[in-house]
Amino acid sequence: MPIDAVIFDIGNVLIEWQPENFYDRTIGADRRKAFFAATDMHKHHEQVDAGVPLLEMVETVVALHPDWEAEIRMWHDNWNDLAAPAIPHSVRLLDALNRNNVPVFALTNFGWDNFPTSQQAFPFLKTFAREYVSGRLQMIKPDPRIYEHVEQDCGIAPDRLLFADDRADNIKAAAARGWQTHLFTDPQGWADRLVAEGLLSKEDAA
Repeated sequence: MPIDAVIFDIGNVLIEWQPENFYDRTIGADRRKAFFAATDMHKHHEQVDAGVPLLEMVETVVALHPDWEAEIRMWHDNWNDLAAPAIPHSVRLLDALNRNNVPVFALTNFGWDNFPTSQQAFPFLKTFAREYVSGRLQMIKPDPRIYEHVEQDCGIAPDRLLFADDRADNIKAAAARGWQTHLFTDPQGWADRLVAEGLLSKEDAA
């Protein structure tokens, strides 16, 4: 089936989302492990993906865990160090698709207020034809409603959408709606898929 649009997840596809790496560098691995065990920051961050402002989430967690205030505030104050660095080969694939006039969308679990912050740090995040950001929509992958919203908004049949995401549950939900999917494990595998679909040449995908 021909592809009419390619859809990228962002975290761990275009930019790394491993906050542990930032904390390992700044406070050390042992303290980082204790911090994450005490606060469960990833779980709290789901509120941001659902539409709660990043700073509001941080203030809530500070109130719950005042002994970790400095580390918790880093989640907001050092956002562009947490959600980083870019994944260069993936960025080249995004650029190549845009050069080839292939419509490219973003479908990402991301806060409505910190997504623009990341776009400032990584201008390639401004190059999507359409942006589907969970915090704006107040729907989070793998909720089927967010995939339905994409279909209705773009007007493209599900089987003509190709979606790359690093999480199997997100891919499963998209596939259940008839989307073509790619479970992202590394940029080369994604490059090979785009070539196989005839969307990029091997040279473009390098």
